[in-house]
Amino acid sequence: MGFRCGIVGLPNVGKSTLFNALTETAAAQAANYPFCTIEPNVGNVAVPDARLDKLAAIAGSAKIIETQLAFVDIAGLVRGASKGEGLGNQFLGNIREVDAIVHVLRCFEDGDVTHVEGKVDPIADAETVETELMLSDLESLEKRVPNLAKKGQQGDKESKIGASVLGQALDLLREGKPARLTKPKDEEEARVFAQAQLLTAKPVLYVCNVDEANAADGNAFSARVFEKAKAEGAEAVVVSAAIEAEIATMPSEDRGEFLAELGLSETGLARVIQAGYKLLHLLTFFTVGPKEARAWTVHVGAKAPQAAGEIHTDFERGFIRAETIAFDDYIALGGESGARDAGKLRQEGKEYVVHDGDVMLFRFNV
Repeated sequence: MGFRCGIVGLPNVGKSTLFNALTETAAAQAANYPFCTIEPNVGNVAVPDARLDKLAAIAGSAKIIETQLAFVDIAGLVRGASKGEGLGNQFLGNIREVDAIVHVLRCFEDGDVTHVEGKVDPIADAETVETELMLSDLESLEKRVPNLAKKGQQGDKESKIGASVLGQALDLLREGKPARLTKPKDEEEARVFAQAQLLTAKPVLYVCNVDEANAADGNAFSARVFEKAKAEGAEAVVVSAAIEAEIATMPSEDRGEFLAELGLSETGLARVIQAGYKLLHLLTFFTVGPKEARAWTVHVGAKAPQAAGEIHTDFERGFIRAETIAFDDYIALGGESGARDAGKLRQEGKEYVVHDGDVMLFRFNV
C-alpha cells in the first residue's frame, strides 16, 4: 500500500531542502530561485518505530524492515496558480495525486534568501496556497454540482448523492473554507466525496521551517501557525530544514550527540514522518521471525484479511485466521512461545479489526 505526502509551499520556503533531508539524497535541487523543482521528485522514507528493535531483539531477527511513506517534492506555487500562473496547472495536478499535503511555511528571517512575496508572514503564505487550491475546487464544483442536481432530479441516485455532499463542499468554498470541513452523512456520501478528489479535502500538516536557534521550541512565527492548525483541526510541527540537511550527511553514530547539543531529543524529520502517518489515519502491525522483523501499514479500521493482503494478495484471498499477539504482551512475555503459554496468543477471524502494534501470523489456503 503506497501513501504519498506532497510537500508544497511558496518558492524558497525550504521545501526541497526538507525533501533532500527526508530522503537523505540530493535528488531535488535546492536553489535560491523559484521553480528550481519542476518535475515532482519522489522519495520513500522509513517510518521511525522503536518497537521494531525490541521485537527483533526478542525474536533474534536477522533484519529489520520499517514501513515507509512516500514524500513528493512539488514545484513551488505562486499567486494565480489556479489560473495557470507560474507552474500552476502542473502544481495542482501533482497535488491531486497525493494523499496528504505537507505545507512548508517559512518561519525564519534571512536577508540572503529571497521571499517571493517580499516579506516573511507564514499565515499569509498559507492563505495564498490554500486560496489557490480553493479557487481550483470552486471552479470545478460550480460546473459539476448543477449538472449533478439536474440528473438527481431526473432520478439518478448517484447524482443525487453527489449533488448533496458536493453541494455542501461548494457552500463551504464559497464561504472561503476548505472542502475538508464537509461532513458526509453516510458511507455513500463519504465514498462520492472521496472520489471527487478535491484539493482542499486533503488533510494538511503544517511544517514550520525555523532557523537553528529556534529548532527546539519554535518562535513567534511558528506559534501563529500552531494556532491556525489547532483552529482547523490540522497538524503542525517545528523543523529547521537547514539542521535536518546537516544531520542527513552525518554518520548515524554522531547524530544523537549533535541533537543533544541543540536541545533536541529527536530529529524534526522524525516528527514530520510520524505526523504524516497520523494525518493519514494509519496504523502499524508487525510480522516477526528469525529472518526479519517487519512493520506493515494499514488504515485505522482495517480487518485482518486486509492486513494479510498487504503482505501478499494470496494471503487475503485464502485467509483462514490470524494468530495475533499484542505488542505489550509479546515484549512482557518474551516472545511468541511465552505469549502462547500465557494464553495471550489469540486466534482471530475475518472480522477482527487490527490494532496498532499487533504482532500477526496469517494462516491461509489457496
